[in-house]
Amino acid sequence: MRQKNYIILFVCILLQLQTSAQSVKDSCVRILMVGFHFSGQLPQNDLAARFGTNLSAGTNFTWKTKKNLLINVEGSYFFGNRVKEDVVSSMRNENGVITDNEGYPADLRLTERGWNIYANVGYLFSKLGHNPNSGLFVTVGGGWTQHKVKLYDANQKIAAINGDLKKGYDRLSGGFGLSQFIGYKYISNNRLANFYCGFEFYEAQTQSLRGFNYDTGLADTQKRLDVLTGFRFGWILPLYKRTKDFYYY
Repeated sequence: MRQKNYIILFVCILLQLQTSAQSVKDSCVRILMVGFHFSGQLPQNDLAARFGTNLSAGTNFTWKTKKNLLINVEGSYFFGNRVKEDVVSSMRNENGVITDNEGYPADLRLTERGWNIYANVGYLFSKLGHNPNSGLFVTVGGGWTQHKVKLYDANQKIAAINGDLKKGYDRLSGGFGLSQFIGYKYISNNRLANFYCGFEFYEAQTQSLRGFNYDTGLADTQKRLDVLTGFRFGWILPLYKRTKDFYYY
């Protein structure tokens, strides 16, 4: 008897999934989309003088209305191992070597770290998609970008960057900016594959968030235009409801 109940339950679930899939296939519905994304990015303008190419990972929440309007909040963490600006030049000897407290060559590693958070609005052109909830889409928005040089003393033997002293060299910068995205969103009829991909653009007016730089001994008052462009791929978990107010994912 218990096995029979399991079979009935399984059949009911399949019928519900098919019904919800048909609604996505045949009509434009409201969908809350929880996304996870990964990007490869290229810095430009002032950011290109400090860092090389980087990677980015993050999450976003997008509300799509029945009219295919998009409201989005996203956050990303970006990172890289190409630091072009030598923020520790004052520590190097005539041979370009940094020595530790004991006079030996130090193992100091410089990497890029940053994050951003943006709110966006946009529109999905479903006529270019395989169903009314998929297609080419564009978004624009605004938010905050922040980045720094991470200094890692592998052996913890460089007194000049011990503890909070490293803040005098990390070039921490941040500011408000704009974002744009153009790509394709795919919402599957059977809910097995939901994703998006496209090109992202960020332009932020940033400046130093530190008092001054220890290596130069001067206040950093430069106004920066930090630009990031990249290609993003994201996986989507769509949440939408039927007339009985049951949510499916």
